[in-house]
Amino acid sequence: MRNIVCLLSVVTLWMPGAAATEPEAQAGEWVSLFNGKDMTGWTPKIRYSELGENYGNTFRVEDGLLKVRYDQYEDFGERFGHLFYEKEYSHYRFRVEYRFVDEQCKGGPGWAIRNSGVMVHGQKPETMTKDQDFPVSIEVQLLAGNGKNPRTTSNLCTPGTNVVMGGQLKKQHCISSSSETYHLDKWVTAEIEVRGNKVIKHILDGEVVLEYTEPQLDERDASAKKLIKDGQLALSGGTISLQSESHPCDFRKVEIMVLEE
Repeated sequence: MRNIVCLLSVVTLWMPGAAATEPEAQAGEWVSLFNGKDMTGWTPKIRYSELGENYGNTFRVEDGLLKVRYDQYEDFGERFGHLFYEKEYSHYRFRVEYRFVDEQCKGGPGWAIRNSGVMVHGQKPETMTKDQDFPVSIEVQLLAGNGKNPRTTSNLCTPGTNVVMGGQLKKQHCISSSSETYHLDKWVTAEIEVRGNKVIKHILDGEVVLEYTEPQLDERDASAKKLIKDGQLALSGGTISLQSESHPCDFRKVEIMVLEE
């Protein structure tokens, strides 16, 4: 039995599906999805909590930054979280500026040190079970180094999904990119180009560091099985979400450019 973490402060509640006040994304133009003031347009789903419950004030806006924090946690307790944008997209470029700060939350897994991510082609948060750790999605993994050792970022992880690389279906959970190392406290701009079911590119400093095609549901995964309809596995669009995986991090810009199909 897992120990249930005591909530140390009042839970803040967002209503899922609340209307956003951000401008409508037009094809070929960068549009901000984060207004720098509040959580408008975004809904948290944290493991073991209901959709819309911001357990421990995990996601917050301070000093113009979208912050992920754990100072109100007694222990991480495998409470993996995701902050979902209210709209779904298929063909687009997504850009986020991020950095890792401070120390990992007590009880966080070793692999999650200086680790977060952007989930694309994701399932709708209302279809997740209360104890589901990650949405079925394609994860662009965001990582930081320890100040001395190499560690790539903009890697690929595949919770409930598979992709094709070099003409082969890849079933392993994570694949490293060819990026350089970006260490703790450094601001990094990560970009993702998504073109439906055709191709997804991970881009850093204008260079493609990872590329793959044919994102699809994984029939081996229990959560993915529930999303398969009429045997169709291909993923052509879905939700976008930002992770909380036990290490504090900041997001400074969150932007999207819709592309013509």
